Amino acid sequence: MADFTVRVPDETATRLDQLAEKLDRSRSYVAAQAIEDFVAREEWQLAEIEAGLAGAERGDFASDRDIAAVVGKYVKSRK
Repeated sequence: MADFTVRVPDETATRLDQLAEKLDRSRSYVAAQAIEDFVAREEWQLAEIEAGLAGAERGDFASDRDIAAVVGKYVKSRK
């Protein structure tokens, strides 16, 4: 496991300490969990963006009918 130092504003450190106390965990544990969650979320988002760009480069786009079907699920037409 790697160790490193992170500098955060005093207010953030205070909030982290308060959260750690409420969770009955150490500051280090809560910070490590936050970093793990951030990294996982960013990896997922970047992978989805890359997949979308690859699809666009192949010319894979939704048709007008596909888009209308999705929008129709959430928007009631005014007739």
